[in-house]
Amino acid sequence: MKLSVRVFLGFFLIVGVAAYFVLRIFMQEVKPGVRQGMEVALVDSAQLLAEVAAPELAAGRLTEGTFAQAVARYTQRESKARIWGMEKHDPQFEVYVTDTQGRVVFDSEGRAVGQDYSRWNDVLLTLRGQYGVRSTRAIPGDESSSRMFVAAPVLQGDRLLGVLTVSTPTASVIPFAQRSQRRVFHAGLVLMGAALLTGLLLSWWLTRSLNRLRAYARQVAEGHKAMLPAVGGGELAELGRALEWMREKLEGRKYLERYVQALTHEMKSPLAAIHGAAELLDEALPEPERRRFVANIRDQELRLRLLVDRMLGLASLQQRQGLQAAKELSLLEIVEVVVASKTVRSAQNNLQIRIHPPSDAKVRGEAFLLELALSNLLDNAIDFSPTGGLIEVEMTTTGNRIALVVKDQGSGIPEFAATRIFEPFYSLPRPATHKKSTGLGLSFVREVAELHGGSIEVSNRPDEGVEACLMLPLA
Repeated sequence: MKLSVRVFLGFFLIVGVAAYFVLRIFMQEVKPGVRQGMEVALVDSAQLLAEVAAPELAAGRLTEGTFAQAVARYTQRESKARIWGMEKHDPQFEVYVTDTQGRVVFDSEGRAVGQDYSRWNDVLLTLRGQYGVRSTRAIPGDESSSRMFVAAPVLQGDRLLGVLTVSTPTASVIPFAQRSQRRVFHAGLVLMGAALLTGLLLSWWLTRSLNRLRAYARQVAEGHKAMLPAVGGGELAELGRALEWMREKLEGRKYLERYVQALTHEMKSPLAAIHGAAELLDEALPEPERRRFVANIRDQELRLRLLVDRMLGLASLQQRQGLQAAKELSLLEIVEVVVASKTVRSAQNNLQIRIHPPSDAKVRGEAFLLELALSNLLDNAIDFSPTGGLIEVEMTTTGNRIALVVKDQGSGIPEFAATRIFEPFYSLPRPATHKKSTGLGLSFVREVAELHGGSIEVSNRPDEGVEACLMLPLA
């Protein structure tokens, strides 16, 4: 299972279970809470009515007095109350009064007068001096038929005259409880939706950052130039910095091992030549021979110096992960500057360098590096071109990229060397001198191309010569 799915399911499970239990408990408490509020109102109503009924009950005229008349008028009233969006019209309180024996002496409905209610908890407990309350269903098994009865003692001073009970159907508050439950349920759905969306966003953000780090690690492992991606702060940023630190350490170690071996190998031949020439110079030699050996020492010293300089430049380039001072450049101006710098060399070999077609394309990069890359390509073209040959520099725009192509009329790349020309220190003998170069030029060009987001390809032309194509993105 993917990490994003696991993160999402884990987050949603935690939030969902917590929300479920919170909502379940809350919804279970809605109805009891509403009933408790109703009971509080009944307690106060019963206490108030008990005080109103006490004088007439003591005088023995409860059923004919003002109390009974007021209750009768109450039952005929029509309410026009709108409570939380619900209409209330009919009065729902019922009142009955019992004497000290529990026998009903007054009933607002006129049905229970004379009946013995002494066994009902509201009357029984109140007569005992306790809080009297009961809930009774008119139809057994039907919760909607339930009524709540709350009693209060009718007192004259400290003497108990009887018990007044106020009742109301619990069904009267059920709509409010149900409405509250519906609201809570809808709020729960919104909460679950918000949790779902938050989980999706969290898993997307986390996996996007991890995928960036994974892609970065793969690019580094494959030897590509890669910049550490931005993954925000916190632990992911620490992980990114740790990967970058590890890359630098590993690349530094591999680079050192590889290039120390390569440098040692390449320096053996010049050093052996210098050593042999020095031993011969210890002997008495004719002047022409002495000058030849001294010139050989100088040539080998120059080769060693070029080798070291090229290696230092290539090493510096390979350690870079991106451009440092990039700006918009005219590619034509770069080509013209480099071609002008090769005028003397090309004239010595009676070579002509032609630029066509001129282009006004702009690239973004470092002018110094691009000039060095093109200089290397032109040096190769000059070295392998026959006397009186033509070197062509073409610029062709395709889509959002431009191809800078250097063509010569040389003998081409031998088949055995076609796959090795970009290897460091691999070089072919120059036709004119039969000497090899440092073998670092094309490696340098490839590094420059990759730093600029481009590529380099070198291949034989169909007719004759070699074609080097440096692809660069347009600015």
